[in-house]
Amino acid sequence: MAHIDLGLDERQYPGIIGLLRYRPETAAPLLAMVEVLMRGPHPLSEGERELIATYVSGLNECRFCRTAHAALAAARLDEGATLVEQVLTDPDTAPIPAKLRSLLRIAAAVQRSGREVTAELVADARAAGASDLEIHDTVLISAVFCMANRYVDGLGTLPVDDPAQIFTTAGQTGPS
Repeated sequence: MAHIDLGLDERQYPGIIGLLRYRPETAAPLLAMVEVLMRGPHPLSEGERELIATYVSGLNECRFCRTAHAALAAARLDEGATLVEQVLTDPDTAPIPAKLRSLLRIAAAVQRSGREVTAELVADARAAGASDLEIHDTVLISAVFCMANRYVDGLGTLPVDDPAQIFTTAGQTGPS
């Protein structure tokens, strides 16, 4: 049960879904930013952006966000859930391009502290082919998901382990 009364059945609205329903006036700008970052036109694929969100949520041990975004990443990446699990286990040995590996290193630095993103990490990402936009948005995706993870966990919302429940609850039939 959440730390506050959300005025709804948390089993029907787990994780961030219940929080967004509780405060629609704050939900709108949050969802607008996430929509631009995760679904807007971008040199990184939606799957790669979802993988960054999943990786950060995993580092933050946010079960709800990790589960939801792992399912989305798996649905949007040709290599599917196998690749997502490989990245979550060890991005240094996962079969991903050097550019994505360097961006995940930046994401991990953001997760620890924004000040841990060093000129060396940025130079490594550029050397691997990352553009300034890709570096910028990796930092922003990581920061937004750190905030979302803390929002979900800080209010003690109900986590779920089955992504189908998350998408059904959100009014979707599954990751699309």
